[in-house]
Amino acid sequence: MYEDILLPFDGSDGAAETLHHAAEIAHWADATIHVLFVADTTRDSVTVVETRVVDALVREGEGIVEEAEKTLDTLGVDYDSDVVQGNPAPTVVEYAERYDHDLIVMPTHGREGVSRYLIGSVTEKVIRLSSVPVLTARMQPDERLAFPYEDILLPTDGSATATRAAEHGLSFAAALDATVHVLSVVDDTSLGLDVRSTVSGRNSEQAGTDAVDELVSEAETRGISNAVRYVERGSPIEVILDTIESNDIHAVVMGTTGRRGSDRILLGSVAEKTARSAPVPVITVRHDE
Repeated sequence: MYEDILLPFDGSDGAAETLHHAAEIAHWADATIHVLFVADTTRDSVTVVETRVVDALVREGEGIVEEAEKTLDTLGVDYDSDVVQGNPAPTVVEYAERYDHDLIVMPTHGREGVSRYLIGSVTEKVIRLSSVPVLTARMQPDERLAFPYEDILLPTDGSATATRAAEHGLSFAAALDATVHVLSVVDDTSLGLDVRSTVSGRNSEQAGTDAVDELVSEAETRGISNAVRYVERGSPIEVILDTIESNDIHAVVMGTTGRRGSDRILLGSVAEKTARSAPVPVITVRHDE
């Protein structure tokens, strides 16, 4: 499923947890982890040490990467590493594309590392910009990452973006022999009470049902025997989070845009909100229309 996993790393607690999770995926996929530290050039980090001009963030990054290497040695994972300078989000995206990585793994925050480049807003920029799938994990004290994933949620609105993300999710689920949960949400928060809104809601619900049926059929074609379907009404992000909680979902795979249909469940902001707030890993897949 994956061969080369890029791990932007800043040494924070969240990043350390994500490193272990990435290592589990790498073990399963027989993949190589590429540890990357980006010395943020938008910050003033140049200093003089013994008459030599040095970048303090680069020096600190080298130490942080070395610690990551020690951990990966202990975990028995193939890896390499790099320390580069640049504007963090675009640098991560360009690096992944340049070296043909097939997954980026990063936490949704990084509050303790010197670079602080994994704070949510930067991670969300990577989600929006990256043509490579991005796995994000929100690390809180009462949360943990479980792998292999046994239950995978695929939100869909029937759009090309949702279909591309679902293809990725179905391939992942088939490789893991996981149960697939296919969800479409009719966003009734934007509907009024007049007749036109009622008709629109019915049309949206039918479109959602069709989208779910299509994915469940594709799952069966791929040999996935366990598929659960849901068509719900409400706020997309709230329904997604409720579905995760009530069905013990281990991971979510979703697109970053989805513009066909009145529900618009997979607009970028919803994907970013899900990545920021879901208590499980979220894999986002961008589709360029």
